[in-house]
Amino acid sequence: MQAKEQIPHLPVYKPGKPIEEVKREYGLDEIIKLASNENPFGASPQVKEALQKEAANMALYPDGASYNLRQGLARFYDVNEDQIVFGNGSDEIISFITRVYLDANANTIMATPTFPIYKTNAVIEGAEVIEVPLKDGVHDLETMKGKVNDQTKVIWICNPNNPSGTYVSEDRIVAFLESISSDILVVLDEAYCEYASAEDYPDSTKLIDRFPNLFVMRTFSKIYGLASLRIGYGIGQASVVDLLNRVRAPFNANRFAQAAALAGLEDQDYVKECYDRNLEGLQQFYRAFEDMGLSYYPSQGNFVLVDTKRSGNEVFEALLKQGIIVRSGEALGFPTSIRITVGSQEQNEKIINVLKETITEGAS
Repeated sequence: MQAKEQIPHLPVYKPGKPIEEVKREYGLDEIIKLASNENPFGASPQVKEALQKEAANMALYPDGASYNLRQGLARFYDVNEDQIVFGNGSDEIISFITRVYLDANANTIMATPTFPIYKTNAVIEGAEVIEVPLKDGVHDLETMKGKVNDQTKVIWICNPNNPSGTYVSEDRIVAFLESISSDILVVLDEAYCEYASAEDYPDSTKLIDRFPNLFVMRTFSKIYGLASLRIGYGIGQASVVDLLNRVRAPFNANRFAQAAALAGLEDQDYVKECYDRNLEGLQQFYRAFEDMGLSYYPSQGNFVLVDTKRSGNEVFEALLKQGIIVRSGEALGFPTSIRITVGSQEQNEKIINVLKETITEGAS
């Protein structure tokens, strides 16, 4: 059987090492996983109550229209219900976009390094992928604009960017949108937006009426602590959402995910608590990196990319042997860096101490 010619050349996505595998491989009893940008504090207690109630409906299909959650999000963002589409994580929404807009006659523009799933899905559809290197760790919007041509259909901006944690300010986003043809879909992937602390971080959902080609993606996987349930969403013009819904599989957002997401959305006090604790954790890392003489990108997410001045894989392995799972920067486009998810204060302190020992040993 013959697959599409581009499929065998696609890279297989490699997530962070699973905890049980590391325990077995290294004979460890305790593991700290700070690799996948999960919320170390978990979900709101209200989410757990909602899931217990939803267990009674396990035999029933989910609401294919996500009615209750759609209403909740529409109220929360002050948008119309027909402006929202749901996905099995925002990853699935990326696949909707590429399926609707990209083919062998189209191209799509994105930064590099950035979230790799944009490229993977574009390649699956046979589109040309135009990658523009980050400039000082940030999207180079001017160069991206210069790459636009008649075949450009979609532009991706990961904001804050994964893996660098950097962001594009609202004035730069607006200037970029003003310069781009309304025939080109501009996707703002804001998976980590709830963690962003910069005063000029864009309030992007308020820009959708002004720029009909703007589409905003967000998720409940990060600050809401629902990564295992896979529930993401996109907000855009109703005409765009209608097209995306036409390629969406029925019942793609399960009952538990919908109930949990709505409960999490309604507990913004808990979201604020996670935001505050994340900021404290970032500052904890920044102080330690500066003491160690390591450079890093100040982050608007719940992770930080730090240059260890050594092979990222070597540092990753050294930490792994001590029961700490991070992500090596070699797979992320930063070969001498590691990406660390912000954990609890105690988890952060442990990784700082082990990293300090590792860096010291490497220098001797």
